[in-house]
Amino acid sequence: MTLLQDMLHRQSQASVKRQDALASRRRGIVDIGSNSIRLVVYDGPERSPFLLFNEKVSAGLGAGLSETGRIDDTAMERGITALVRFSCLAAEMEVEELSCIATAAVREAENGSEFVARAKRDAAMDIEIFTGEQEAQAAGYGVLSAIPDADGIVADLGGGSLELARVRDGDVYETVSLPLGVLRLPAIRERGKDALPKYMAKALKQSGWDVGESGLPLYLVGGSWRALAHLDMQLSHFPLPIIHNYRMNIDRAAYLVRVTAQMSKSSLKKVPAIPSSRAATLRHASALLAALVRQLSSSELVVSAHGLREGILFSQLGRDARSLDPLLVAAEAEGEAQGRFKGHGALIDRWIEPLFSSDPESWARIRRAACLLGDVGWRANPDFRAERGLEIALHGNWVGINAFERAMLAQALYSNFGGGAAIAPGLHAIAEETALARAVQWGLAIRLAQRLSGGVAPPLENARLALDDTGAIELMLPHSHACLRGETVNRRLKHLGQAMGAEWNVRLAD
Repeated sequence: MTLLQDMLHRQSQASVKRQDALASRRRGIVDIGSNSIRLVVYDGPERSPFLLFNEKVSAGLGAGLSETGRIDDTAMERGITALVRFSCLAAEMEVEELSCIATAAVREAENGSEFVARAKRDAAMDIEIFTGEQEAQAAGYGVLSAIPDADGIVADLGGGSLELARVRDGDVYETVSLPLGVLRLPAIRERGKDALPKYMAKALKQSGWDVGESGLPLYLVGGSWRALAHLDMQLSHFPLPIIHNYRMNIDRAAYLVRVTAQMSKSSLKKVPAIPSSRAATLRHASALLAALVRQLSSSELVVSAHGLREGILFSQLGRDARSLDPLLVAAEAEGEAQGRFKGHGALIDRWIEPLFSSDPESWARIRRAACLLGDVGWRANPDFRAERGLEIALHGNWVGINAFERAMLAQALYSNFGGGAAIAPGLHAIAEETALARAVQWGLAIRLAQRLSGGVAPPLENARLALDDTGAIELMLPHSHACLRGETVNRRLKHLGQAMGAEWNVRLAD
C-alpha cells in the first residue's frame, strides 16, 4: 500500500476521528506582540480551521522598550483598550475557548506585570506570557499545520524577537529565541555595515543553538517576511498572488536587500498587499533575512501563512487528528457546507479512481480534493459556474497545497463546472500542459459522475467505471439501474473519452 493510499485508508476508515476533526468549535486567540495586538477567531474543522474574524491594533508595546525597558503609558492604554474591545467581541461571537498570549514586549518590560494585571481587571483576560522557546515551538507547529512535510528551519520574525525552530517528521525539535525583532534592528544596524551579521552570529553562539545541519529550507513566518514575499511577487510578476507556500531562490534574499535600499518608504507603501505599517521595516527585515540565509547556509525560502496562533491550535490536537491532510479536511468541510448531498465527493473519488490509477500520489490527493469540492458551484449562475470553480481553487484559503497544485485543482473544477476540455485562462503560466490535461480528465469524470448519479449515492454504488483490456472506458450498469442510461450521460461519457483519447461504451452487467 502506498503512502497516499494508506493516508486515504485511514481517513476513510477512522470516521469517528475524522468527524471529530471536522467538528466545528469556535476558538479565539489574542496575540499580544511587540508591534500589534490581534484577535483571531477560528471556526470550522479543528484540523484545518478557517478564519471567522481577524482584527489588529498597532499598540506598539515594544516601541520604546530598548531605550526605557518599559511599555510607555500611551502604548499601555492603546493595548488595554484593544483588549477590552476584543473581550467584548469574543463574548458576542460566543467563542468557546479564548487564549491570550503575550510575547517579547510584555515578557521583557519592567512593567509587563502591570499590563497583565490591568488586562485581568479591565478586560477579564488571563494572559499567558510565552517564553521565547514556547514562541519558537508554536511557530514550528504552525508551519507543520500548513506544510505537513516541512523539513528545515522555521524563522518567525516579530517586533521584539526572532524565533528559530528545527522541524522535521511532523514535529518540532531544537528551538531558540534571539533579540532580533524588527524594532531592535535599526539600533543594531547603526553600529556599522557588518554589525547585524556579527550580532546574529554571537547571539547564536551564546545561545548554544545548533541543529548540526546546513543547506536546509528556511520557512518564513511573520508579517515582515510576508511583506517581503509580496514585494518579490510583484518584482518577479508571479502569476498567482497567494502568499502561502510561495517559494524563492536563496539569492532573492540579497536581491531584496538591494531593492529595499533603493525604494523610498512612499513607493514601498504603494506595493499591493504591503501594509503601510510594514513598509518602514522592510529594509531591516531584508537585511536580517540575508544575514540569516548566510549564517544557516539555507537552500531555499518558503513562506508560511500559518504561524504562532495556528501552531497553538495544532499543538492541542491529538496525534491522529494532526496526521490528517489539511487540504483534504478543508475541502471536505467546504464541500459538505456548499454541496447538495453529504459524503458524495468521497464517493465520486472512489468511483472514478480506476481511470486514474497511474496518477502519482501527489496528483491523487489533488484529484480527491477536486472530488470533495465537485459540487461547490451548483448554486452559482449557470453561465459562471466554471469561473466559480476556478476562483474557489485559485483564491481559496487552502493550505497543504502549492501554486502548481492549485492550478491542477482549478482546472479540474473548471472542467467539471462546464469549462470542458479548454485550459482555463492563466493556468498555463502556473502548471505544465501534461498536468493540466490530466486535470481536465478529472473534471470531466467528476462531471459524468454528477450527471449519472444526480448527486445521490445509489447510482454510483451500483454502477462501475473502468478501463477494459483495450484501454476503452467502460460504464457498467446493472439491469436494475438500466434506466440511468440517457443522452446526457452518453454525451458526458463521450467528452471524457475524447479528453482521454479513448473509446467508450455502456454495458449492462448481470
